[in-house]
Amino acid sequence: MISAHPAKRTIDFQKLRLDGVYRMNDEDELMLRIKVPAGVLSVEQALKAAELAERFAGARLHLTTRGSIELHRVCYTDLAAIGAGLAAVGLTSRGACGGAVRGIACSTSFSPNFAQTQALARRLHRHFAGNPHFEGLPKKFKIAVEDGYTGARHLIQDIGLVLVGNENGEARYDVWVGGGLGREPQAAIRLEEAYAEDRLLALVEAVVRVYARHTPPGKRLKLLLRRVGESTFRRLLETELAVRPQQLAPGGLDAAPAPPGGGLPVTAAIFAGDLEAALLRRLAELARSHAGGYLAITADQNLAFAPLSDDDRDALIESLATAGLRGDSREEQTTLRVCVGNHACRMGLSPTRDVARALLKSMPADARKLSWAISGCPNSCSQAQLADFGVVTSSLAKDENGERHPRFDIYRRKDAGLGQKIQIGLSLNELLEAVSHAD
Repeated sequence: MISAHPAKRTIDFQKLRLDGVYRMNDEDELMLRIKVPAGVLSVEQALKAAELAERFAGARLHLTTRGSIELHRVCYTDLAAIGAGLAAVGLTSRGACGGAVRGIACSTSFSPNFAQTQALARRLHRHFAGNPHFEGLPKKFKIAVEDGYTGARHLIQDIGLVLVGNENGEARYDVWVGGGLGREPQAAIRLEEAYAEDRLLALVEAVVRVYARHTPPGKRLKLLLRRVGESTFRRLLETELAVRPQQLAPGGLDAAPAPPGGGLPVTAAIFAGDLEAALLRRLAELARSHAGGYLAITADQNLAFAPLSDDDRDALIESLATAGLRGDSREEQTTLRVCVGNHACRMGLSPTRDVARALLKSMPADARKLSWAISGCPNSCSQAQLADFGVVTSSLAKDENGERHPRFDIYRRKDAGLGQKIQIGLSLNELLEAVSHAD
């Protein structure tokens, strides 16, 4: 909201959230999150994101674990220009923050089922992105489409759709609901098994409506499930389905581009998802030349290509090696997800990139073969409970001089569920010592 007084501007930061914008600090610098349909960018979209970062965000971008892009330290007066630039290439930030259906996450592994899961995710994106019927929700609502159970991301979604096969030419999905992380992690429950794809939109819509009608403001779907129980939730869902049954629309123009065949995927390792705009431009041009004009944001905050042929794959590997993005360093050899922490987030309690580099130096060789995630606050945006080892900055503690320092909890995941807390309240030195013995 802009005040009528010409000398003073009052910004409604809460209202801005639905436009994918968060306030970063007391200087009113902003974070703008771009929804990338199913995590896959065309060359034109990648180049536009790079251009906007150069003009408005210090020439840097951040790749998220859900396949989105964040621009940091954006000015309020530049939001309209950024929005127009995104719209010109079919992108939006609407609903990327606040009480709305967030960007639809999707497997970006270029597996044999890549095109199938991408097409579904893009249809869901088209249906929910900017749809006023699914805004003003109690809190964020996250949906993911996965091509299997590897990675277990279905456990942390409000709705997780896992492809489990095809029957008579029709895709079938397991449907999971009510997962989430944050201060009270809760694994999703399986709502349906081998559910027909053409019935999914009706079911997804019904779950969102149940959530909107029965959940207190500021709470996730997991709270509703915990409060009313699974059997009551299922009854509420049946009522909604009876009111508004709906078929999933055909893919149309929003069907995903089929991955080019011929070569195995190639990944560019992006430390902590922190990316210079100039590098994104170079990677976009590599995608144009060798990967059918597309590149994907992976769940580990890297960028992946599906090369057109083995020759194109070789060319990509050579180009990425020259750019230092092909696993030559310790940073690139380790699967490491990192949120922005207090580098760029108002909620951040620790400088996560610095912590990540310190951890890498402390890790024994065997530990670097495992997956790691570092979160700058208990919200766990880096999905710490899905890594083999997760580090969550849980609090700030004062030392004898009254200075405040971060304290860390360590999570260990060894089975199909969420990682469990094994150490709490560690100082940075204690954390590094614990990591030095990790296995």
